[in-house]
Amino acid sequence: MNDTLIPAAIACIQDLFRGNSGGHDAAHSLRVYRNALRILEEEPGCDTEIVALAALLHDADDHKLFRTKGNANARSFLTAQQVAPEKIERICEAINAVSFSRNRGKRPQTLEGRIVQDADRLDALGAIGIARTFAYGGEHGRSPDESVAHFHEKLLLLKDELNTEAARRLAEPRHAFLERFLEEYEKESGE
Repeated sequence: MNDTLIPAAIACIQDLFRGNSGGHDAAHSLRVYRNALRILEEEPGCDTEIVALAALLHDADDHKLFRTKGNANARSFLTAQQVAPEKIERICEAINAVSFSRNRGKRPQTLEGRIVQDADRLDALGAIGIARTFAYGGEHGRSPDESVAHFHEKLLLLKDELNTEAARRLAEPRHAFLERFLEEYEKESGE
């Protein structure tokens, strides 16, 4: 792997997400990257560079944040870094497999896509997932109860839709934490 690509990708996402506080920020992308690296340890035979770059750039063109088409931000960065065109296509394929709303029930075609999708979904679980849900909800004018509805619409479903054994194992305690949080939230709401 090119030693300058990862630091350059980190700088790119820090610039792209500057000022974003709604849960889709550079910190989220870095956690997804670290999750992907953890999963990679147990998934031999995939292209580490594709996974790493797709994980870091997975939200660079997210439809909730940008009005770009065809992965324009990711492609622009990768082209400027002189990444081979065929590798850019594989990175974009992995990126395009991530979105929950656009890929519900679909299993990514490539191992790289499955790893990055799992890495992103892991960041929607546990304490971080709870914090991100309320940050996004607050940014979009949702009440706490409306944000809690998102747990039932998406977050509680994620554990059963993961692709890799490593991600399923990492998801267990995070999913259990979501359930405990909801129990406490519902108890306090009914007092």
